[in-house]
Amino acid sequence: MSEMDIWGDYETLNSGEAYIDSLRGRELDVYLFGELVEEPVDHPVIRPSINAMAATYDLAESEEEVATVSSSLSGARINRFLHIMNSQDDLVKKAQMQKRLGQETGTCFQRCVGLDAINALHSVTFDIDEAHGTTYHQRLLAFLKKVQVKNQVIGGAMTDAKGDRSKAPHQQEEQDIYLRVTKRTDEGVYVSGAKCHQTGCINSHWLIVMPTLRLTQHDKDYAIVGAIPVTAKGITYIYGRQSCDTRAMEGGHIDTGNSEFSGQEAMIIFENVFIPNEFIFMNGEYEFASSLVERFTTYHRCSYICKTGVGDVLIGASAEIADMNGVSSASHIKDKLVEMAHLNETIRSNALASAYEGAPHKSGVWMNDELLANVCKHNVTRFPYEISRLAQDLAGGIMVTLPSEKDLTHNKVGPLLKKYLQGREGGDVTDRVRILRLLENMTLGRNAVGYLTESLHGAGSPQAQRIQIAKGMKINEKRKFARKLAKVNEADV
Repeated sequence: MSEMDIWGDYETLNSGEAYIDSLRGRELDVYLFGELVEEPVDHPVIRPSINAMAATYDLAESEEEVATVSSSLSGARINRFLHIMNSQDDLVKKAQMQKRLGQETGTCFQRCVGLDAINALHSVTFDIDEAHGTTYHQRLLAFLKKVQVKNQVIGGAMTDAKGDRSKAPHQQEEQDIYLRVTKRTDEGVYVSGAKCHQTGCINSHWLIVMPTLRLTQHDKDYAIVGAIPVTAKGITYIYGRQSCDTRAMEGGHIDTGNSEFSGQEAMIIFENVFIPNEFIFMNGEYEFASSLVERFTTYHRCSYICKTGVGDVLIGASAEIADMNGVSSASHIKDKLVEMAHLNETIRSNALASAYEGAPHKSGVWMNDELLANVCKHNVTRFPYEISRLAQDLAGGIMVTLPSEKDLTHNKVGPLLKKYLQGREGGDVTDRVRILRLLENMTLGRNAVGYLTESLHGAGSPQAQRIQIAKGMKINEKRKFARKLAKVNEADV
């Protein structure tokens, strides 16, 4: 593979439009609804997710202070999604950017995994080099510096298919059920396997593959981390089905609820895909897999502050529909909106607290406070569901029984619908339908994938956070505080 093939023949991407153009003509093997997609950029189901990714470029133009930063590698101004965290302020600004993009798109904008992966790898590659005399850290920095110059998108790929969860990777009947090295050469390695639920992978330029769990000495072939071009030979993408996704293919803009933006998940199949040595950042150092997973999830669980930006949209839509229904002044309506805001801001405060309590690693990268990151994500597994329940409560049953957009614009039944779907006197019926469809989209439809199910299972399901909270809660220290004040005899606790 030539350098041009790897890095692309386009200049630095400096706008959302330039980013979208960079995705054209890549001849990826993308399957959706049992068919090979000729050009993903133009597919109506896929395009809204590309628009959401493009918003990360547009925000860098419109709100530079939030979405751009001076690179520690080159000194140039870069997109914050490609930045290594060098300070407490970087962690805070990252969180603010993610919330802002949630407000702008109302969905998942798909770049957080890559950002969190490169920051976790900054410290882990440093530690591996220190222990084994390898050169992974400098390889990583050289790779990042070039990606920053190109302003490309890095996607992270961690979650394997897993198979029988009671067995380690090397014990699986199907050896490729976890991504593994199938062949080693002087130039690099070949890998086979699959990565599931991969957010924004088709919309990226690079994939960084990583182990998904703690490994043993028997799992050395699974201890592989490397950067792979999305266009690499041997990769097949199978696009994930989402609720109400075919509405994007029906024409019109109302029934989709959010016609401009959506998330994206796909399964990635790797069949003897080559990774050259310069893009390998772990190769058999199994004892560092758990550190990588824990550090990545610490960053990533704070990244779920993005759900508070999406939550702002949902709360706003709920307030809108209450007003359109003529009940915005009712005390119980106000109380439900307050409760939604309370839950939403609790998540935000957790993420920001983890950023403000962050500390530097000896590699120079700043890391979020692990305990508070896990508390943040654990609240995310619960609160968006309650916020969504309250949103549906305020919307009423009409949210899920609305006639279609084509009925609304029909020359015979359209006028009847506009007569009987009227809410508050003087309100616009079409606007009321649009808000109801947005509420449906976010709590039941395409973007409920990112707001609800992803909130539950992304960055580890709830039990994963509870395990880390148990490790970090320092229960014995708390017992000592109690014993001291109660004047209970000291004991080993």
